[in-house]
Amino acid sequence: MVLLTRLFVISRVFFMGFLISGTALGQTSSIEPLNAPTSIIEAGADDNVGQAIQATLEPLKTAFPPLLTAPRNRRVDVSRLVMDFYTHRAYRAAWTNDSDVAQLIASLNATEADGLTPADFHIDELVRSQTTMHTTPVTPEQRAAFDLATTHTFITALLQLRRGKVDPSRLDIHWNFDSNGVDPRDDFNAFFAALDNHDVAKAFAQAPPQEAVYVGLRQALAQLRGIRDRGGWPKVIVDHSLKPGMDEPAVAQLRARMVAAGFLDPRLIHGTEYDGAVTAAVKKYQNEQYLSADGMAGATTLAALNVPVDARIDQVRVNMERARWLLYKLQGTFVIVDIAGYKVAMYRDGVPIWRSRVQVGKAARNTPVFQAQITYITFNPTWTVPPTILKEDVLPKIQSNPGYLAANRIRVLDREGNVLDPSSVDWTNPRGLTLRQDAGPDSSLGRVVIRFPNDYAIYLHDTPHRELFAKTIRATSSGCIRVENPLQLVELLFNDPVRWNSEGIQKQLASGKTENIRLPVKVPVLLAYWTVDLGSDGRVAFKPDVYGYDAPVLRALNRPSPMPVLDLHSAVGSVVAAGPARQ
Repeated sequence: MVLLTRLFVISRVFFMGFLISGTALGQTSSIEPLNAPTSIIEAGADDNVGQAIQATLEPLKTAFPPLLTAPRNRRVDVSRLVMDFYTHRAYRAAWTNDSDVAQLIASLNATEADGLTPADFHIDELVRSQTTMHTTPVTPEQRAAFDLATTHTFITALLQLRRGKVDPSRLDIHWNFDSNGVDPRDDFNAFFAALDNHDVAKAFAQAPPQEAVYVGLRQALAQLRGIRDRGGWPKVIVDHSLKPGMDEPAVAQLRARMVAAGFLDPRLIHGTEYDGAVTAAVKKYQNEQYLSADGMAGATTLAALNVPVDARIDQVRVNMERARWLLYKLQGTFVIVDIAGYKVAMYRDGVPIWRSRVQVGKAARNTPVFQAQITYITFNPTWTVPPTILKEDVLPKIQSNPGYLAANRIRVLDREGNVLDPSSVDWTNPRGLTLRQDAGPDSSLGRVVIRFPNDYAIYLHDTPHRELFAKTIRATSSGCIRVENPLQLVELLFNDPVRWNSEGIQKQLASGKTENIRLPVKVPVLLAYWTVDLGSDGRVAFKPDVYGYDAPVLRALNRPSPMPVLDLHSAVGSVVAAGPARQ
């Protein structure tokens, strides 16, 4: 029995404890049994391993607390899937084929290409366990423990690839993205079918998002790792700005960095002159990296150039995780706001049909990440000043300029809605007041508002502050999204070329009447946060993390996955011959 102490075994007590804990991954929908059982299922009388599996799982059927998580953020639970999987196969062992285990081991190692951590899956323990099982007599309980642990690993890895490793609702209490319209049972039935067909690699190939953007990010991750393995990209070490016309040694470093980034012809790598070719390369880099494209390598541009390649690798990994959270939502017709990219797009049948620049919330008043349904349009909107803006922005202006309200056509209302004379209000301590700006093209909301009911009073709208669209960094609003070309979006949302064409919209605006018009069909809107862009040529652009959201995701992504407790002591039960378990 000494050799048995080297065997990879999960004690029943610890394994049950792990399952009962209800550890769930970052999934976004509950899971029901794969097939509703019509009768009580038992392991075969001559299936010793199956009976051991059943004995381990049986107490969990009435386990408390529930195996599924809280109703609001119910997620697929690994333990629930393990139980359902074995229940509906009469507890037969699943990992009796060496080829299946070999495919699993190779596939687990390959998850690194998706930005995951293969070490999470205890691959070495799995390999040692399989080797020992071929050389040492083992008990049915030990085979059962191996089978349960392997299935748990199989499901855990596939879930991480399919819906992400990190639970986004733990990072953002307001997270409300769900998987309506996506039945997770279809996914898992396909995964288990691949196992039954001895094509484990197929399950892993099908699990990640199949969209081109995800494939491109995976390729970009591999390229960046290649740069890292070759020593990284050169740094530009200089304590002052580099400008066109300069001739100094630091320009040689800049040339080398531009060549490494793919913006400068490698034949131009040598030289110390900041000439036209270098200027053009720097402008291209700045445009791609959301920097002011002035062609000068100033402090901000130099800081971006000198970000270590390891940090950019992590940035891609973080955004691949976000892709696993959200890409399954991007189907049919929808509007998506790229908060960190300051842009909005509308898709129809998965194809972008319109894009525009936007302004989003300042870092101190950030635009939240959530999903909703666009339901109606407000033409010629009035604007009720929100409490935060009233306190922090408007009130100081009123106090310093008594004519501010009249100049901006803002009326003062009491609790009953009666208009007050501003001169009668004590503006050092105003109470019970509402400030409302009249409609007009120069009002804070412009001519139109695109509404999607939500808990944050956030919407898309027109703006008189059109000069801000020329800025590279457009985190300038108080949370709502200012759209550069909102009327174009309104026309597409109505999708009615007869009543709500451009002419019809202009006629509605010309009336000057504040009116809400419902859309004939609700359109999903997703406010998402991405800190990378993928160009049509596959090149990755890195955006400033304006809200600092990347770091928490990265910490969670790097945190080891919760896995069953491993017990290397011998298990209970009689020893059976090494080799495939009896079915």
